[in-house]
Amino acid sequence: MPPKFDPNEEKIIIVRAVGGEVAATATLAPKVGPLGLNAKKIGDDIMKATKEWKGLKVTCKLVVKNRVATVFVTPSVATRLIRALKEPPRDRKKVKNIKHNGNVAFSEVLKIAREAKPKCMAKDFSGVVLECLGTAVSVGCTIDGEPPAVIQAKSKSGALKC
Repeated sequence: MPPKFDPNEEKIIIVRAVGGEVAATATLAPKVGPLGLNAKKIGDDIMKATKEWKGLKVTCKLVVKNRVATVFVTPSVATRLIRALKEPPRDRKKVKNIKHNGNVAFSEVLKIAREAKPKCMAKDFSGVVLECLGTAVSVGCTIDGEPPAVIQAKSKSGALKC
């Protein structure tokens, strides 16, 4: 027989959800069902916690203790960059393959890098900034009107202080 379930133990579940929308109960049920939680209620909690990230995919960390789940939103660097572009919320079902061709200030990239530092594998802060700039390349936005690759080269050469 499996070991008894300890109610005081903290279980951590990580879920990707679209901000401001109810997470699919079909994906939540196998994860939270064995812990004795209601998937619909957890979906509503995730929706409330991700209201300010409306329309963007965010990672949510569920900490379950004593059959009570608390939701922590941990957005990725790409999600933070898309939010920094200040694009209007879009309907995911109608608008597909969107181009994020806006402009982000370098100071905003530094702020995003500070927020992302705990999750990052870089040794020092300049490495975290370079990771954020690499993500900006894949998102397709520009930094202070220049391509992110140019800003990366300036940062590596020492012409740009971060």
